[in-house]
Amino acid sequence: MAKSFHLTIAKIGENLFDDDALSASMPGTEGVFEILADHEAFVSELREGTVRVKVLDGRTLEFSVSRGIAEVSSGQATILL
Repeated sequence: MAKSFHLTIAKIGENLFDDDALSASMPGTEGVFEILADHEAFVSELREGTVRVKVLDGRTLEFSVSRGIAEVSSGQATILL
């Protein structure tokens, strides 16, 4: 079984996703990047596009982004929109 990590996607007043994920790809200012379990810690600005989250049951969820920040540390990731 693939390793997972905890992912939170939130915007002011609303929590869009708060669960374990297998991967998350998103539009960074330097191009699309993907987060997997045990990813190196970093922070990145997000540009307009789509965040795609692969969840444990194999489904892929999509969230529209106009801008935001992604932060990865200590085995978890947070995306603030």
